[in-house]
This record gives sequence, C-alpha cells and structure tokens, in this order.
Amino acid sequence: MPTPERSTRDAYGQALIDLAAEDISVVAVDGDVGSATRAARFSVLHPDRVFNVGMAEQDMILTAAGLALGGKNVYVSSYASFLVGRGYEQIRSSVAIPGLPVKIVGSHCGVTVGEDGASHQMLEDLALMRAFPDMTVLAPADYVSALGLLKNAASSRGPVYIRLGRAPVPDVYADGDEGFVPGGGRVLREGTGVTVCCCGIMVSEALRAAEVLARQNICAEVIDCFSVSPLPARIILDSVHRTGCCVTAEEHFARGGLGEAVAALTSSAYPVPVKQVAVFDKFGQSGSPAELQEYYGLTASQIVSAAVQAWTMRRR
Repeated sequence: MPTPERSTRDAYGQALIDLAAEDISVVAVDGDVGSATRAARFSVLHPDRVFNVGMAEQDMILTAAGLALGGKNVYVSSYASFLVGRGYEQIRSSVAIPGLPVKIVGSHCGVTVGEDGASHQMLEDLALMRAFPDMTVLAPADYVSALGLLKNAASSRGPVYIRLGRAPVPDVYADGDEGFVPGGGRVLREGTGVTVCCCGIMVSEALRAAEVLARQNICAEVIDCFSVSPLPARIILDSVHRTGCCVTAEEHFARGGLGEAVAALTSSAYPVPVKQVAVFDKFGQSGSPAELQEYYGLTASQIVSAAVQAWTMRRR
C-alpha cells in the first residue's frame, strides 16, 4: 500500500484550531495568504482571533510582537521568502533581541515550491534564523511531526521559527505519535555504518537511502533532526561514536543549515568526516517538485553516494 502523503503546511491550520480550544490567548497574524498557509481554516472558526494585515510582512512581524507584549500567544505566518526575507530586520529588532515568544511560521520553503521559481523558493531561512541567539528553529519531516512541533511551540518562552512546505510528502510518523519537542530528534533507523542526519523532506529520502545502503552491507543510522537549533546534540554524538562518519541531508543551501550545524558540533566534540547533501551555490528555478529535487541532487541516490564516500573516510 502506498505511503500516505500530506504537506506540512496542512498541519498549521489544524494546530491553531487545536490550540485555540485550550488557550483563549492563541491568535494568528496573516498576510492575506491564509488559504495558502492554511491559517484560513482557523479564521473560519475564530475570525476574532485573526489579524490580517495584508501583504505587509514587516507590519506582520511588528503586529505579532505587539500582540505578544500584550500577553497573546502569537503565530505569524506567510511565505518564508517574504516573511523572513522582508521581515528580517523586524524579526531581529522586535522579536529576537527582546526574546518575545512569537511563533514565526515560514511556509512554502525549499525548491519543492515548484513552478513559482526562485523568488518563492526560500533556501536560506534556516541559516538566517539559526544566527539569532536563543531562536528555536524547527524543520518537520511530515504532517504528524509538524502538528506536534507547532503545538508544542505554544509553550515556548522565547521566539520560535517553524519551517513548512507546500508539496505533499510521505508520512514518516503515525497519527498520534508524540514527543516532538524543541531540542529533540528521533532515531528512525538504527545502524553502525554511517550516521545520516536529516530534516524536512529529506527524512523520507534518507530512509529510502538506508534501504539501498543495507543491500551494500552499510548499515545506516537515520536521525530526524527536526530541531535544527538547538540540535539534538547527544543523539548525534552518540551515533557518530558508533559509526565514525556522518552525512547530512536538507532542502536548503549548504551554507548555514543543518549540515554546517552538525559539522560544527562534531568538529568540537568528536571529529568525524561529514558529507553534505544540500543545494550548493545555486538559486532555485521553475519546475515540478520532483524535477527540482532531481536537478539539485536532493534525492535518496545522492544520500547513498555521500554515505559511501563518508564510510570510506570514517574514523576507525
């Protein structure tokens, strides 16, 4: 039976609805794209809890900051390329520096936005958000983990960035699965040959790669690093102590994302070879999600190739 597929953005509206049933302070700030981010599902049930400021991302961030100062539990959402890109200075000055508990939800991330092209394909959001002190950065792999992370972020005492995508992705977790907390990660497959640290859409690709590697007698350990910052450091280090090498996989520029975070962690605590599967020195372009994943090497076959290279260099 085929694995069900749902997009991570679909979890957003449901998370708001679930949270609102328990917390009267939950509100959403929208940029007139609620149908795309799925915030519209929440606004139908709770129109008095949605603040649509129009396509004005800088105003959206400032409005969210003001609502947080007023005691509201705020979620602000739009396309990441505009929310993070245009609103960067406002996020820095009005949310990150004062440490306000605003949940910034960047939708339509990565090349799998597809035909909308480079202007809408955000590939540097993890790097920009990771750079802020005390900013929690989350990149869920599927609908279930996105729902859990969006809901658990409600109790955060500081700012949180949550990365979502438009294209449907295979379910990795079962409905009702729990434990998706900031700072966490999940070992999805145990192994001793190579560690594969991944996030977002690359988690399902990594699981497919592990099947191929097993046929080559390389037993891969796959870790869903849904918390990009802070990293699940103990889980990663325990794994590389067993395997002696690592591959990272993400739908993001190689600069500043999960790969560099894992490399920095391992180089300071237990140096091992780290190979990256990511987008190198290219902006996106128009195409179908599948075509773009293939063009930019964001596939299971690329993870297999990187894993074999890392395995030959492993620390013994």
